[in-house]
Amino acid sequence: MKILFLSNNAVSNSLCEWLKLNNADTLIYNEKLSSKLFDNFNPDLIISYNYRYIISKEVVNLFRNKIINLHISLLPYNRGAHPNVWSFIENTPKGVTIHLIDEGLDTGDIIFQKEVQFDENKETFFTSYEKLNTEIQNLFKENWDKIKRGVFIPKKQDNRKATMHKKNELDDLLKYFGDEFWHTKISDLKHIINEKGLI
Repeated sequence: MKILFLSNNAVSNSLCEWLKLNNADTLIYNEKLSSKLFDNFNPDLIISYNYRYIISKEVVNLFRNKIINLHISLLPYNRGAHPNVWSFIENTPKGVTIHLIDEGLDTGDIIFQKEVQFDENKETFFTSYEKLNTEIQNLFKENWDKIKRGVFIPKKQDNRKATMHKKNELDDLLKYFGDEFWHTKISDLKHIINEKGLI
């Protein structure tokens, strides 16, 4: 099976290696995707995981229902950037989702999903990020046979519950807290954010 694996983050490396060990012919790609790539490489499946570029409508149409995304939120909550952070700040459900890619941003039909629980008095944004990435990779591995055979029933997202955030929405908090933002207990950070009205 030929796989095009789209990623710009080292957190995905272990999953790439796992795919290779499971006899998948995997091409890792970290540039902006162009349909010209497919002149020489015709994948059976495209996997997007921590990929910074939006996939064009042209490519989506070429590989309709053969492009999936691994997202560390319980969609439709927290589409877009820094989903683990906003799930705590906005007190929305937390989890991981594997979904089909359509023309929107994290709006495609859900194929696999898992809710994940956290203790805000123990976790930091960094540890929550690590935990969610472990969970999404485990969810993928558990369902890999179904994914590669296309044996799943896609489920529409409930857009009434949808929230979305852009990357720059976190800039003010990152400037205020510095590196401590990622390594301070979430409960303590939320207390300061609420007390000082930072959002």
